[in-house]
Amino acid sequence: MKRIITGGAGFIGSNFIYHMLEAHPEDELICLDKLTYAGNLENLTEALKNPHLKFVKGDISNRKFVYDLFETEKPDQVVNFAAESHVDRSVLYPDEFLNSNVMGTGVLLDACRKYGNIRFHQVSTDEVYGDLPLDRPDLFFTETTPLHASSPYSASKASADLIAQAYHRTFGLPVTISRCSNNYGAYQFPEKLIPLMIWNATHDKELPVYGEGKNVRDWLYVMDHCKAIDLILEKGTIGEVYNIGGHNEKTNMDVVKIILEKTGKSESLIKHVTDRPGHDRRYAIDPAKIHRDLGWQPETPFAEGIVYTIDWYLAHTEWMAHIMSGDYEKYYDTMYTDRDKKFSR
Repeated sequence: MKRIITGGAGFIGSNFIYHMLEAHPEDELICLDKLTYAGNLENLTEALKNPHLKFVKGDISNRKFVYDLFETEKPDQVVNFAAESHVDRSVLYPDEFLNSNVMGTGVLLDACRKYGNIRFHQVSTDEVYGDLPLDRPDLFFTETTPLHASSPYSASKASADLIAQAYHRTFGLPVTISRCSNNYGAYQFPEKLIPLMIWNATHDKELPVYGEGKNVRDWLYVMDHCKAIDLILEKGTIGEVYNIGGHNEKTNMDVVKIILEKTGKSESLIKHVTDRPGHDRRYAIDPAKIHRDLGWQPETPFAEGIVYTIDWYLAHTEWMAHIMSGDYEKYYDTMYTDRDKKFSR
């Protein structure tokens, strides 16, 4: 089996590559990544020592490049992790999200059609469903929940999902889609809540919390997510959508306080900053379908996963320091300096 893994130098994609190299050592993997700010080849330092992994730098929205790659490599499967994914960035630069997440997915789907009706898996997000009220803990996203995107990011992912479904229905392309809750774990770029808070706490810097920190997320340990995608590739029904959730609902403030406790830092480091426009209140996934149909369920409770995650970042300070220098510092300033002016309405 030869698989192209797009966005494989990013957070979830790199973890997926490590999982697949271990779970399917006979397979050939091609990591296709543009290496934008969140694509870090250092994530794959160990993986690239494996002769079954090949790295190719390129843009999924470049049709000629993608077609040439498919013609040369002749893949059996494509797993599409490639996406701009940070909501704040989508508020500032929506065109980048439309190009990568919508047009890029369309190019990949066309390539799959052109070069042999290739199996395609779209990695999506629970954010395509919008949000749930905080006072209705009985409500959960299911695969039949209507799409109701709140941000340019989630709208671009919802668009990509619909295009993938349309290619299955119209052209018979073998497509599956997975929609996951918030991931956490090793190699996550520190614009996201958990690695950012770990870095700031361990460096005695302020921990910026949007609004009152009451927004609720369902946290999924990244390797549990990788195992679920592997299972969908092996046993999933073509044309189906599978929700992947962690059964670990926490408010953002809960997560921040847990990190402070585990790192031995004071809650005085918490700084409330202006909330983002249209900030979703609660995400909560019902993963009953993938459990019932494929036998998957999350293995990692948050209390364990967060310890694994903190320990990983503390053991990889050089990796983190490389990211936190240079361009990322400029972006950090863009996001958190004069935030009231930037995001006030």
